[in-house]
Amino acid sequence: MILLIQNIEDYNNDFRVSLQAFYGGERIIVPEIFEKKPELKREVDKVFAADIREQSIEIKMYAGTLEDDGKAELAEAVIDAVISGEKPDEAPVCSSRVDIDGDSRDKAVVRNPLKLAIYEMLSAYTGRTLPWGSLTGIRPTKIAVAQIEDGEDRESVISNYINVYGTSRAKAELAFDVAGREKMIIDSVAEEDEYCLYIGIPFCPTRCLYCSFTSYPLAKWANRMDEYLDALEKEIAFTAEACKHKVLNSVYIGGGTPTTLSAEQMDRLLTMIGSYFGIADEQGRMIYADEHVNEIDVIDEVQNPMDGAGTENALTDADSKMEKARKQTQLLEFTVEAGRPDSITREKLEVIHRHNISRISINPQTMKEETLRLIGRQHTVQQTIDSFKLAREVGFDNINMDLIVGLPEETIEDVRETMRQLEELDPDNITVHSLAIKRAARLRMQKEQYENLHIENTAQTIDLTAECCHEMGLEPYYLYRQKNMAGNFENVGYAKPGKAGVYNILIMEEKQTIMALGAGATTKVVFEDGKRIERVGNVKDIINYLDRVDEMVERKRELLKNCGQL
Repeated sequence: MILLIQNIEDYNNDFRVSLQAFYGGERIIVPEIFEKKPELKREVDKVFAADIREQSIEIKMYAGTLEDDGKAELAEAVIDAVISGEKPDEAPVCSSRVDIDGDSRDKAVVRNPLKLAIYEMLSAYTGRTLPWGSLTGIRPTKIAVAQIEDGEDRESVISNYINVYGTSRAKAELAFDVAGREKMIIDSVAEEDEYCLYIGIPFCPTRCLYCSFTSYPLAKWANRMDEYLDALEKEIAFTAEACKHKVLNSVYIGGGTPTTLSAEQMDRLLTMIGSYFGIADEQGRMIYADEHVNEIDVIDEVQNPMDGAGTENALTDADSKMEKARKQTQLLEFTVEAGRPDSITREKLEVIHRHNISRISINPQTMKEETLRLIGRQHTVQQTIDSFKLAREVGFDNINMDLIVGLPEETIEDVRETMRQLEELDPDNITVHSLAIKRAARLRMQKEQYENLHIENTAQTIDLTAECCHEMGLEPYYLYRQKNMAGNFENVGYAKPGKAGVYNILIMEEKQTIMALGAGATTKVVFEDGKRIERVGNVKDIINYLDRVDEMVERKRELLKNCGQL
């Protein structure tokens, strides 16, 4: 347990995330807690103290001596002395000082050198280097994108990562390469009058051991899923009307597991989206930007109507129909996360394909049977293979597969075998996630039950997945990080040329508004030329969502008004 002591709390979050990068999973407390729980003082084995002065910040770490039983105990006298501002009898195990040319409370100036100092201090003390250095944010490529936009060349961008953040050269090069691919898509679509749509289906066959998403067991909610779609329709109707002056360029249906919906329910949802947002033809097939509208055919249809109504106002009708058709053709991508192989059927895939959905995801996470059982997934490796082949047979030509490295009890050889099997399937996208154990995951909440599980992610494993993806003709196109990641690595999306996920890039780089519907979904409005972002979230609990969906609509209405978007 780590005791965090600071005389000013301006950098509280920076201290915490820097400590978590080295001591992930350890509890961080502050002295005030001893007033209610004095017994916790006996569990403190490290004290991190920060003394923030006008033009300098001093940081020190005190640590207990490791005993024979493997526990490190820190004398309470040391803890009391540091809390009171006195000099303890014991010297700190490591320390550093940041001198500031200006005001120490100027975060824009101080944050990066302070976090680098903490990183270098803890790295020297622990003997560990972290691949991303002092970077703890979830979007490390934003730095490279900004520098590229400012005209910086490859080497200057890479040097900035290394010198300012202590990033390894390999990760700096990865960030630059991904940023370049991201920027090409961002430049073509990320306009303030464009937006993305996210729809969450928060149901799963079972809940995975590591999962922290809004997700509920299908067996309990199966008889209320139509009611959930009713609530979604209210949000869909409002959003389509509120954003009618904007261009919808990407739709993503995620979860949970969207294919927990029946084929009929999936058909209803896709029909609603296509109809309300005007992005589908009369057969309910989504229309994309590369599907050009024949103006002669449109005018001919209006002038020669099937019902024999004549040609009065034909030109006006044709103009109206062309305007709608042009709006329809702005859609770049529509993704449905098919997700769990045990929720996929031919009937569901045929419904999705009939609506001309451009991209689906089938997510095995691993191709090792024992791991699937351990993490709570009920499907088999063969079901993954069968589902993928079925999707190809139905006609899908852009299929993503999600993997997680660092899963309990898995070795690099297990990952190698997973990659070998995926190479045989030849997916169009592979997204490689590093295991991140968040507070809401069973693996964290019931950690005593799982404390003997071996969880490890190494640079060699990450490099292996990158090499395998490259050999399959897949290149990295988006990247993000999460707190509490095994090995302090990253998640990377790989894709074949022309198959990159537009939505994934836009949500990571925060260049465009994301209207998010469904339980637990968070809407982000980007405005003032990308300089400001405001958020509003829906309630996570499904009962609350069903009862309060009108309130969720009003939250969005208020947000859009406040941002000058309505």
